[in-house]
Amino acid sequence: MHHTTNQEAIQKVRELVKDIDFAMLTTVNEDGSLLSRPMSTQEAEFDGDLWFFTSLDTGKVDDIVHHPQVNVAYARPDDHTYVSVSGAAVLLNDRAKMKELWSPAYKAYFPEGLDDPNLRLIKVNVQKAEYWQGHGLIRTIIGFAQAMAGKEADLGENEKINLGG
Repeated sequence: MHHTTNQEAIQKVRELVKDIDFAMLTTVNEDGSLLSRPMSTQEAEFDGDLWFFTSLDTGKVDDIVHHPQVNVAYARPDDHTYVSVSGAAVLLNDRAKMKELWSPAYKAYFPEGLDDPNLRLIKVNVQKAEYWQGHGLIRTIIGFAQAMAGKEADLGENEKINLGG
């Protein structure tokens, strides 16, 4: 039986989401309802965290402050790849990280660029990922060790379920 290590999990998610420009970020609203919106994926290589730019005056900011648990969904229908990632989000005003992740293309969304005082980063610490791949759409679940646990957790066995096709 193979137990997925954190490094293997990170590598697999990195392969799955690279080159997917947009993801759907789902947050929990204050009334308990779920809200999804498209977000531009940062070009940084996935290392266990996902990063997104946002503005302080958006609803998702309030959602994350009150309910940090989020889901990020990626789709690449042309090669039948679908990825659902869940984790805990935090809001950061880390100007050095913003500068590292910034691309001139983001000017379309944030005209003031890095000088915008309302510019923030959403950092999603990934806890679990599920993906479906191929024409038969095989589902695989990947667990991630919690960074705060201080040690590598037993991530369990990958579960593969054939959804037909």
